Amino acid sequence: MKPEVLRGSLIERYKKCGKPGCKCAQGRGHGPKYYLSVSIPGGHPEMIYVPQDYVDRVKDYLANLAEARELLEEICEINRELMRRREPF
Repeated sequence: MKPEVLRGSLIERYKKCGKPGCKCAQGRGHGPKYYLSVSIPGGHPEMIYVPQDYVDRVKDYLANLAEARELLEEICEINRELMRRREPF
């Protein structure tokens, strides 16, 4: 399991600046800008700006968490089967 993990979702946003005559008024807006959205138990979701240079790293860290969760689920499945068989686990 890799220690480089992040929990959350990577959000891609485009924003219109509101300046008259700016090209963003006719299109999607300026961007993309990226944010890591993380749910905080008992609190509000946290949005952390992710600079463009960090986007690939953040994607990798999020994928590492998904891989770790899959591995933990496999271990849990094995332990449940051992319990069903009444074998030591």
